[in-house]
Amino acid sequence: MCGRYTLATPDPGQLRARFPLGESVQLRRRFNVAPGDDVAAVVQRDADRSPEGELLRWGLVPFWATDPREVAAKTINARAETVAERPAYRDAFERRRCLIVADGFFEWSGGVPHWITRSDGAPFAFAGLWSSWRPRGAPRDVEPLRSCAIVTTAATGPVRELYDRMPVILASDEESAWIDPATPAEHLHALLRPAAAPLVHRPVSRAVNDARHDAPDCLDPPEQASLF
Repeated sequence: MCGRYTLATPDPGQLRARFPLGESVQLRRRFNVAPGDDVAAVVQRDADRSPEGELLRWGLVPFWATDPREVAAKTINARAETVAERPAYRDAFERRRCLIVADGFFEWSGGVPHWITRSDGAPFAFAGLWSSWRPRGAPRDVEPLRSCAIVTTAATGPVRELYDRMPVILASDEESAWIDPATPAEHLHALLRPAAAPLVHRPVSRAVNDARHDAPDCLDPPEQASLF
């Protein structure tokens, strides 16, 4: 499972140089991204269009849902093993895949939160799915709710010490294939595997336990935590 993550890279220019986010997506440092938040993502709407940045609500709401509040809390993660069959994710897997931009994620072991990053500290992209939802019968000019889910797979390496699942972290040369609507399904499934890049983790402050708290002290060492 992936229930919290970070995008704490201090320089937005580094992120825009690394990912085709464009200038319209507002980027700010995030130390505790939680379900229900708007997150920075990259989508490709059609095979003949270029990728572009988008803010998506974390917690995928399928186009057929009647009440987004009932669905979103249950659809923050999509299991790679069943993503092509589950009704909530099937349509998005076929046609609407995205990159969710991050530089770390959290997992808990023995009640202690750990921050997991690439060993080189570089930002990366989770394999994501996205959807566009409007209330039934709403006019086409009503702005849709655009939402997303993070695809997860079996944990490997140091993450397995903490939990048995982890988000799919795409290699940089896999990202364009993942979001291209024309990529064949068999190629997509081959991408849904544990990260190839080395990952490391360290314990951090219990401040991250509060989903409303989004500040640098989320990444402090545990002994510096005093209020959480």
